[in-house]
Order: sequence, then structure tokens, then C-alpha cells
Amino acid sequence: MSFFALALILTAAFIHAAWNLLLKRAQGGPAFQWLFAVLSVGLYLPAVVVFNWYRPTLLDAKTVAVIMGSSVLHTLYYGVLQRGYRVGDLSLVYPVARGTGPFLATIGAVLILGERPALGVLAGGMLIILGVFVVSGGGVRSRGKGPSRAAVMYGLATGVVIAGYTLWDKNAVSGMAIAPLLLDWGTNCGRAVLLAPVAMRRRRELRTAWLEHRREALGVALLNPLAYVLVLTALRVTPVSHIAPAREVSILIGSLMGVRLLGEGDARVRLLGAASMTLGLFLVMMNGSAH
Repeated sequence: MSFFALALILTAAFIHAAWNLLLKRAQGGPAFQWLFAVLSVGLYLPAVVVFNWYRPTLLDAKTVAVIMGSSVLHTLYYGVLQRGYRVGDLSLVYPVARGTGPFLATIGAVLILGERPALGVLAGGMLIILGVFVVSGGGVRSRGKGPSRAAVMYGLATGVVIAGYTLWDKNAVSGMAIAPLLLDWGTNCGRAVLLAPVAMRRRRELRTAWLEHRREALGVALLNPLAYVLVLTALRVTPVSHIAPAREVSILIGSLMGVRLLGEGDARVRLLGAASMTLGLFLVMMNGSAH
């Protein structure tokens, strides 16, 4: 992995953990997801206009279909993730989701995209994933109350969707050369359209979300696309089997946020998991891909 790609991924990791903290605090549902999707479309519209001015992009039927497919996957992702945050801790759901996703995405990259990661990359990925489950306390504890199967299941389900959209979007930005900014903005437009009927039926919930959690909504709307555009940019020049595991440094950040800001988890366990993830990240960074 190049240092440029690594810098993008590490920057995205901090931003990603931050918007997940905001999402957890909002405790929102479909109406909140529609709200921050619409806000994202508005906030990034000037950047899209400027980008398209300098680099005009023709949206043919295939491109639109791929963007809409991404919209469906991301709508499902946020829906399952939000549900997980409503029943479990950030420091439980976030690590399980972010750990399952890259593991499955790496397998998919080998089986579907034909990538051949070096043994060092695979070993690093396994260390990162091991660190994930150490950080999550083995995926069975939530605020010391014993097993939280629902939270773990939502975390695992989120991970499956993460793997799906990672492979889909990798093909979009690398195989079809769709600009990351346009892909993410188009995906948010699609989510706004898909969720509009639900949001309109839940006007009271939407109003409450705006009155009580407008800061969180604006924060997610601003930070979420920024983090993912950085990841998509790295995906254009770097194999999925490198990017997916390396992204999981955000687990350390998110878990520490849960411990420090939300009073969750065991700091010592988090540090042990962090050591495993740091070593794994080093192995991913230092090893190239064998094609």
C-alpha cells in the first residue's frame, strides 16, 4: 500500500469514527437517515457542480444503474447500523461491524475480483480482525449486562452489507472509472429518493430529529461523505484486500470514543485489541499485492 493511500485511509478512519459517534448519539431511524442524506446532497452540491464544470461526466444508463445499486446497499447499511446502535453500545456494534466487513470483503476480492494479496497482507488482516473481537469484548458484552445477542447480530449483518458495498463501489470507481465524489453524491441522492416515502409518513419523527438532533444530522451529513470519498479515492489505486483491513484502525478510535465519551467498555481490553490492530496495519502497509 502506498503512503498516499495509507494517509487517505487513516484520515478517513478518524472522520468515520466521529460520524458514527454522532449517529449513535442521535439514536435515529429511517427519518433521520433521510434527513442527513438530503443535507449531504445540499452540502456537497457546490463541490459536485465545480467538479463537473472542470471534468464533465456523462451519466449513461449503466452508470446510473450502478449508482442506484450503491444507493440500495448504503440505505440498507445505514438502516441496519442505526438499528444496532439503538440496541447496543457503540464500542460493541462498531467493532463487530467494521471487523466482519473487511474480512468478507477481502474474501470477495479474491473470489470475485481476482485479487491475490500477499501472505503478509492476509496475516495483517487477520490480526486486525482479531483485534476487533478483542476490542468488542468477544462480541458478547454490553455495559456489563451480559450477552447482547441482538447487538452482535446487527453488527454482523452490518458487516455483511459493508462487504457488499465495498466490492460494488470498488468496481464503480476502479472498473468503471466513476469519480468518487460523483458516486457518493449520487448515492446520497438515491437514498434521499428511496427513503422519501418513509420520511413523509414519519413527519413527526422527522420534526423531532431536526429539533433535537440537527447538530448530529449536520455533522453526519458533512463528515460521512468526506470519509467515504477519501476511501473511494484510495480504492481507485489500491486493492480491496489492502484497503478493507487497513480501514479498521477506525475501530480503535471509535472504541476509545465509546469508552471516554459514552462510558462504555474496558479500556485495558481496548488497548490490547489496539496493539493487535496496529501490528496488522503495519503488515498490510509493508506488504505489496502479488498478482
